[in-house]
Amino acid sequence: MLLSRRLIQSLAIAAAFLAAWLAMLFAGTGPIDRAILGTLYAGDRPALADAARIVTVLGDGRWVTAVSIFTGLWLMREKRLNTAIVLLVGTGIGRIITEIQKYEVNRLRPGDNPHLVATYSMSFPSAHSANAMMVYLSLALLLPQDRRGPWIAGALAIAMTVGISRMMLGVHWPSDVAGGWSYGALWTLMLVTIDQTLKRNSKTSPS
Repeated sequence: MLLSRRLIQSLAIAAAFLAAWLAMLFAGTGPIDRAILGTLYAGDRPALADAARIVTVLGDGRWVTAVSIFTGLWLMREKRLNTAIVLLVGTGIGRIITEIQKYEVNRLRPGDNPHLVATYSMSFPSAHSANAMMVYLSLALLLPQDRRGPWIAGALAIAMTVGISRMMLGVHWPSDVAGGWSYGALWTLMLVTIDQTLKRNSKTSPS
């Protein structure tokens, strides 16, 4: 009964994240997006633009890959091999799927203001936002054995700040960022579910 309740809760949360992703996909680039982007854009505020350039690195693919590898090696040292595999393989596949979404959706980046950093791909979803959400939230949920609250709060704060930095730099619509957050959270939920399933199976399997 408990397992069924947890499964229903997980499915409900997953459905909410998926609904948010779909809403951002179909309702983006409109007046609301433009208004929010115009407010946050830091092109005329050099100090904020410089701060955004620093913060946005936390969602860069190379940076989150390094963080994932370092953490995976630490988990292996702690003899948590299954969790290390879930983290390394899961976030790696998740990032690949982000790029596939960009290619398939093919949304243009905002063009009303000059981009304050270089860009090399399409707009939806924001890869930096998705990367930050899935990697840091996965770390917060998979690493600590208890007292996850502060870890989760820190992970969400980083992901939110990275997403906001992408709008400040003028390279993403707000809906791109929200879509990245939604997808990243959905993918994290799946990784945590896989990790918990592996742990239950290892406890019930004969030694």
